[in-house]
Amino acid sequence: MEAITVKGNNHGANVRRWREWRNVKQDVLADSIGVSQATLSSYEKKDKLDQEILVKIAKALDIPVEAITEIGEGSSISIVNAYDNSGSINYSPTFNPIDKIIELYDKLLETEREKVKLLEEILNGRK
Repeated sequence: MEAITVKGNNHGANVRRWREWRNVKQDVLADSIGVSQATLSSYEKKDKLDQEILVKIAKALDIPVEAITEIGEGSSISIVNAYDNSGSINYSPTFNPIDKIIELYDKLLETEREKVKLLEEILNGRK
């Protein structure tokens, strides 16, 4: 099969960058595309990869093939996955998680206080 040539990008380096960005080890990706870790390592050193290999890798990393073939060497990868957000986790939220826990605790505490007040009223009404 013929290798794809698009914008002179280094496919192997882009595969490595996407693999690392996805936090996937070489042996895990290699296993998921049916090759050895050594073979995957050799792919990551090649300038161009065959279309068949690109498709397998892109599918395993859950990215479009163009993400490998069209990203330039100087580009940084900080892309929101618009294809499937089911596995997305935001590791840098825009809020302080501790503040959210405190907020939830305060709501729970207020609810419990309301319950106690209501129960006191019921008990006082029975006397």
